[in-house]
Amino acid sequence: MTSLVTHPRGAYRFLPGIAPYSCGVIANPGHEIVHVTLEVAQPWREGFGFVDRFLREQGRQRAELCGLELRSPRPFTMPGFIAFNRSYCAVLEEWGVFVDGANPIARTNVCPMALAGPEPVLYAFSFVRPNAALQRQTFIVAGAGELVDGTLVNDGILRRGETSAAAIAEKARYVCEVMAGRLCGLNAISNEVTSVNAYTIHPLHPLMESLVLAGLPAAQRHGVTWHFTRPPVVDIEFEMDLRGIVTQWVM
Repeated sequence: MTSLVTHPRGAYRFLPGIAPYSCGVIANPGHEIVHVTLEVAQPWREGFGFVDRFLREQGRQRAELCGLELRSPRPFTMPGFIAFNRSYCAVLEEWGVFVDGANPIARTNVCPMALAGPEPVLYAFSFVRPNAALQRQTFIVAGAGELVDGTLVNDGILRRGETSAAAIAEKARYVCEVMAGRLCGLNAISNEVTSVNAYTIHPLHPLMESLVLAGLPAAQRHGVTWHFTRPPVVDIEFEMDLRGIVTQWVM
């Protein structure tokens, strides 16, 4: 696990990941991360325009954007996912949010079974703002599936092509370990987690007691939100993310 990097303009620190996203973000002392869900999701490029206008109206800067959540109509092939990420990252680079060539934005991108449309849409985003009165940390652990080491190659998918109960359990165990590791890497604690999200079309209840509740103690307090979705790449079967957020808006 790499060390936290301070964003020089964004009032938060991030855990470096791979080119398309960081592994997570945590607000600096005296600041908080605010989570915003769009009441109506927008095509992802138009969504960037919405976020830009929103940040200006709030008196915030582009560099204070720290999290994005996308919903895609269907899983990508690995080459298709890489190609989409190039276009996505180009917008963030144009915005000037990268830090020494690294993408600091935490991201989750999943594929709801009922979503129709030609391209990914922006579902939610998060930004940092001052809040000197807040006495706790706020953070986001980015979405992760059973892609070992986050390497964007098909051979990196744990038990690729397998969907037996044993294979799904192994995938879920790995993802829970990734979540716990990223939480530790952010210097956040489980008691500060407010939201545990699981993204899979496979039955979740067989995994709850032995894996999710055992591996992520916050799930014992807050439960788990099960999103009946596929992860964003063909053959990835199980994804999770975490949030420790106090302020949540719907716009």
